[in-house]
Amino acid sequence: MPRRSRTLTGLLLFTSLSLTTAGIAGIAATANAAPETSAAAQTAAAHTEHAAYSMPGMPGMPASTKASGDDPDGDGYIMADPPVTGVTPSMDVPPTAYFHEFQAKCAPTHTAPDDPIVYPGQPGKSHDHTFMGNTTTDAYTTAASLESGNTTCLAPGDKSGYWMPSLFKGDTKVLPDGVQTIYYKSGVTDYRSVRPFPKGLRYVVGSPMQSQEEFKNLKGTVEGWECGDSFKNYNFPASCPDRRDVQLNLRLQAPSCWDGIHLDTPDHKSHMAYPVAGGANYNSCPADHPVALPMIEFKMAWPVNGDMSQVKLASGAGFSFHYDFMNGWDTATLDAMVTHCIKGGLQCDPHGYDENHPDKGAVLDGNYELP
Repeated sequence: MPRRSRTLTGLLLFTSLSLTTAGIAGIAATANAAPETSAAAQTAAAHTEHAAYSMPGMPGMPASTKASGDDPDGDGYIMADPPVTGVTPSMDVPPTAYFHEFQAKCAPTHTAPDDPIVYPGQPGKSHDHTFMGNTTTDAYTTAASLESGNTTCLAPGDKSGYWMPSLFKGDTKVLPDGVQTIYYKSGVTDYRSVRPFPKGLRYVVGSPMQSQEEFKNLKGTVEGWECGDSFKNYNFPASCPDRRDVQLNLRLQAPSCWDGIHLDTPDHKSHMAYPVAGGANYNSCPADHPVALPMIEFKMAWPVNGDMSQVKLASGAGFSFHYDFMNGWDTATLDAMVTHCIKGGLQCDPHGYDENHPDKGAVLDGNYELP
């Protein structure tokens, strides 16, 4: 099927799914449009609506303006093929399980002023980023190029691209200290409803343009910047204990509810949403983003302490922290980890093994591969 017709079909379907819950109304043909062109007019209106969309606490990112390998027409929309439709957010109460997660362990690989999501095909246009996981990630990265790349993640099946603004102390670039932990969790109460990421899904968490108050109130902000016994800092603290065991830490959680239609949108956010809270601490996906996916949580550590007055991000102050994710997991490996660890209510290490439930076994072998 030609891409344009697939795009039109996906967007009209997404619009129909979103009308009631998102409050989008009045998407119609212009007054002078002929009846046979009303569908095109609706599509144009939908593009305008979604391009202006920004999640609360997440200021909009610059719209994609350049064609790329995954977005040949450069409109910023990348469609899931096939889309996931007919899903209703689960409100079931699952068996009690305190944990439903697994860890990915990935080391920094390189730095560059590139961003294949926000500035595809435009090397040097972004602020400097520190890349983890796939070793080939650059301005020209596509879902296909990730598959052919190598990875610094312990699991060879995780060829995803993970990146964030580089951190500096004065003029010195400081990389996160060694292998970093990226959690894959359930963000919804019914952890059994979580599905693996679709191939090629990408998004941005947070924004370099957010204010300190917006960063503080972002649903994914856990405790802000931490060092030693200093917590809940929403900008870099003035100082941290000057001890060898003290590092600068940050955790930031990603939205985990997907619209089922788009792998990306022009603002790199509106196809994703955070779960919504209900009664009795029940979290479920909203009706316009009904597909529950793993919730990624970055847990980063940088070897800086003492006087923090010279610490900054390539994107600015500490509250400008954000990160990007492009899914490059091997489909079978990710499916096995999600099924065993998240849907199984376990607390898994990178092997997919829960030491508290040794009888459940592991997903991956000694080389972090499917046996």
